[in-house]
Amino acid sequence: MDIIFITVPVTILFIATAVAIFFWANKGGQYDDLDSPAHRILFDDDVQTSENESKTDEDQEPPK
Repeated sequence: MDIIFITVPVTILFIATAVAIFFWANKGGQYDDLDSPAHRILFDDDVQTSENESKTDEDQEPPK
């Protein structure tokens, strides 16, 4: 019976901590956009080449 006097306050402390962490994450914008990250993986990104890679050997300027 004495264990209840320990487990009940510890459980209340854990619940209060979990609620505080949830509200902190919610205030920080953690749950603002739940759909975009899941859909972003389905779309291919356009491959961007650097300016030097897109030029041919004849078009490149000689080093100075």
